Amino acid sequence: MGILKTKGIVIAENNMSDYDKMVTILTPNGKIGCAAKGSRRPKSGLMAGTQFLCFGDYMIYQGASSYNLNSCEVIEVFYNVRIDLEKLNYASYITKIINDVTDENQNTYKILQLYLNTIYMISESDKDLDFIVAIFKMKLMCLLGFMPTIDRCVNCNSSEDFKYFSFLDSGFKCGTCGKLDKGAIQISDSTMTAIKYIVMSPAKKLFSFNISEENKKELEIISNIYLNDKLDKEYKIEFDYSK
Repeated sequence: MGILKTKGIVIAENNMSDYDKMVTILTPNGKIGCAAKGSRRPKSGLMAGTQFLCFGDYMIYQGASSYNLNSCEVIEVFYNVRIDLEKLNYASYITKIINDVTDENQNTYKILQLYLNTIYMISESDKDLDFIVAIFKMKLMCLLGFMPTIDRCVNCNSSEDFKYFSFLDSGFKCGTCGKLDKGAIQISDSTMTAIKYIVMSPAKKLFSFNISEENKKELEIISNIYLNDKLDKEYKIEFDYSK
């Protein structure tokens, strides 16, 4: 038992009783589900810091079997996401993925870094949202241990004539081997270069490139199929403009 001080971002919130809330915070050391008592009161010091996508410094009391949020200092609320329903839908979509692939007591520093950088790009940049999410998916797969082979053909080990991306064997295949893989997709040199960049790029430079619309579509298709295949689940963005 004791006090835990950590940076984190709220990836889920659920109301409890009249004024309390249960929040899930993604920290560098995994997810923490904690009660935020009184956080729904109008003058509560916890109100701002317990909203979805709030990034801040949190003081959490760790009890024998539960966590309680003591205080929080807001760092970023990603305001542009909150006022734009399309951006919010995309942010919620990647949050669902993040929630599924993270757990308690897990080293999630790099995943948290990727998630924050992606939410920032959704919030502040004018890049195509599908393109941002495609980059996020491919990089996330690398962090989860599904890094595709990009320096050789995964079948014959040739370092030349890459023409296909293989989902079965997780990486590039040459023209000859790719034709024998019924599930492989033929892609352009530019898309292959983009995949190489995503795999090798440091976090701060991950989104600092652009490609043609045609190549974006290829990257979106590959990253979507690759993620769904490796996580054995189909993720879809749900657009709800009725609110």
